[in-house]
Amino acid sequence: VECGCSVREGGKQWYQRRVRGTVSQAEELDRNYNVDVVLNLDVPFDTITERISKRWIHPGSGRTYNLDFNPPNTEGKDDITGEDLTQREDDKPESVKKRLELYSNMTKPLLDYYSDQEKVVSFSGTETNVIWPHIQKYLAEKTGV
Repeated sequence: VECGCSVREGGKQWYQRRVRGTVSQAEELDRNYNVDVVLNLDVPFDTITERISKRWIHPGSGRTYNLDFNPPNTEGKDDITGEDLTQREDDKPESVKKRLELYSNMTKPLLDYYSDQEKVVSFSGTETNVIWPHIQKYLAEKTGV
């Protein structure tokens, strides 16, 4: 779940990604800006956990590999230096699950708040290249751009 909002101010429109916080902060945002829509990207937590837990990095350079989408040429080794890759603690499945649970608990009240105002539009899926065209089409229709 990722929550974002499109905000119109002085005839200009902008998009705020990952709206987090409390309902009282959302109410303050509403007092200061016209929030048109909140986009909810509904990706199953199992999919997110699987993808993030397959992420490995080369600590010296920050190069990132994903075992599915961008695997190293040699398993467990950096393509350039041949040095060992490591997995960050927060990329391990147990950590990802805890982060997602916390994120869900934080965003649910915000999604409920904006859902009550009929401002939430959800896009469900497991692949960016499938979800993104639907988001682009929606935003183009909504903004006329």
